[in-house]
Amino acid sequence: MDLGLAFLGYLFLDGLFLCLAAEHEITFDLREKVVTSLCNKSESLLLVNESYPGPTLRVRKGDTAYITVNNNGLYGLTVHWHGVKQPRNPWSDGPEYITQCPIQPGNSFTYKVIFSDEEGTLWWHAHSDWTRATVYGAIVVEPAEGKLYPFDKQPDGEHIIILGEWYNGYLRTMVEAAMRIGADVAPSDAYTINGQPGFSNDCYIENITIFEVARGSTYLLRIVSAVMNEEMFFGIAGHNITVVGQDGAYLKPIPTSYIMISPGQTMDVLVTANNSIDGHTSYYMVATPYSDSGGAPFNEKSTSAVLNYGGLIYNPLYPEFLPDPKNTEAADAFTKQRKALATEEHPIDVPQEVDERIFITISVNLLPCNLPDGEKCGGPGGNMHASTLNNISFQNPSVDILQAYYWNLTASTAPPLPFDTDFPAFPPVPFNYTAGDNAQYQFPSLGTKVRMIEYGQRVEIVFQGTNIGNPENHPIHLHGYSFYVVGRGIGNFDTDPNYKHDYNLIDPPRVNTIGVPKNGWVAIRFKADNPGVWFMHCHLEKHAIYGMAGVLIVKDGDNDQEKMLPPPKDGMPKC
Repeated sequence: MDLGLAFLGYLFLDGLFLCLAAEHEITFDLREKVVTSLCNKSESLLLVNESYPGPTLRVRKGDTAYITVNNNGLYGLTVHWHGVKQPRNPWSDGPEYITQCPIQPGNSFTYKVIFSDEEGTLWWHAHSDWTRATVYGAIVVEPAEGKLYPFDKQPDGEHIIILGEWYNGYLRTMVEAAMRIGADVAPSDAYTINGQPGFSNDCYIENITIFEVARGSTYLLRIVSAVMNEEMFFGIAGHNITVVGQDGAYLKPIPTSYIMISPGQTMDVLVTANNSIDGHTSYYMVATPYSDSGGAPFNEKSTSAVLNYGGLIYNPLYPEFLPDPKNTEAADAFTKQRKALATEEHPIDVPQEVDERIFITISVNLLPCNLPDGEKCGGPGGNMHASTLNNISFQNPSVDILQAYYWNLTASTAPPLPFDTDFPAFPPVPFNYTAGDNAQYQFPSLGTKVRMIEYGQRVEIVFQGTNIGNPENHPIHLHGYSFYVVGRGIGNFDTDPNYKHDYNLIDPPRVNTIGVPKNGWVAIRFKADNPGVWFMHCHLEKHAIYGMAGVLIVKDGDNDQEKMLPPPKDGMPKC
């Protein structure tokens, strides 16, 4: 394992830490490995550095990391650094066919990962279909040298907690079989904490993750949701927790007994090991799924780990307070509490005015069955599943959008663009988005469409959930930016420009992934000051693979510091 300038490795129960300095070189070696989990089930998984989950990247605010990915696997893939804004550097953002072509088996590519104002917990993962189910790990961005955490008490230690999923069977084969007939991919067989399902799945002690703590000490829990398709409630028996950050930015402290976290999100949580209930020295931490979907199947089992005060683990206490999987009120109650820390040392800069307004509907749709010889499709009514933004199901091009866009800007001759620049700022056909019967809007159009945005524009995007198909909460992730969540509601958003919405423009949370509530809306704002090609998509893989995605292209500004960086000197992977 080549870790470049410096390596300090500590194999904890919660992961492999790669400790970095200001500018470093790291190697990710991808290859298949047989892993045993879920009551001694063995599967061949694609892993990074033979670690499941993968290695944790530890940097300080403002660092740069050069990460060489050697693909010794069986298929092409890319890696995305989720929540890292990559200022002016979309070349290393990672989404397949958006900013690069896949790294083919036997080939390598070096990502230049530029950290800017992020501080807290982020994560990295493969960005090629469902490959992220096993190719993922945490990113820890510590305060700049000499700075402290903005907490009343500095933590005595930390643990990294990554929520994930385990599938019995070779997942790539399962996904390809489902997509060929337009069907849903079967739910996972277990949720996991740091790769292990825990006692909730009737497995042995070897199948549970143990986090050791010292009585009286306070720990920073860095929680990542690498779950594929479900939001999760999380809590620890006998302990209250305090949420202090999300998506690499600090929040005003939220004392709570549980959190609700969506796929793609990260949360920083403080817990003090100060309980002694009926002599217990071991306590279960449990994550259980939350789904507000009306009919989509999902795995309702929980996953668990143990918070242990030292010594033998005996009869851990189980939490009795976690909400049930359909408790929308509990999910909303937690989500509404989030506000930015917004201090002099950690300021926010939410746009007070707007130059460009974009209104995007989110729908789960259908396409007519196109299989030959009367073969049946796997979606409702014999159709094929589809998903859309503004009734357009995004189609991946055969060459990546970024290179095509860049060479058309800089070269005297260039091939035709593999995309259209007419992604609509509003739905093509306005309708009652949350009405009971919207079946006439189920069949969408297909396209590879992008939205062009002038540099420096103050942008507001409203994501509107619809009652088409099977409505549910959709975690939307925007690459290249953190954005301010200024408003949220249930029902139809009022698009009348004269209507005054009750926005929070003082201390809205700054995040990179936001859950759009079922039959509701979310309003976000950001300044378009990071030029490049940036992907925007639902972080439920079952929707992303069927087209719930789009692309924002932020144009170059006038001076050099407002323009995209040129591509790497060694070139990009070939399609």
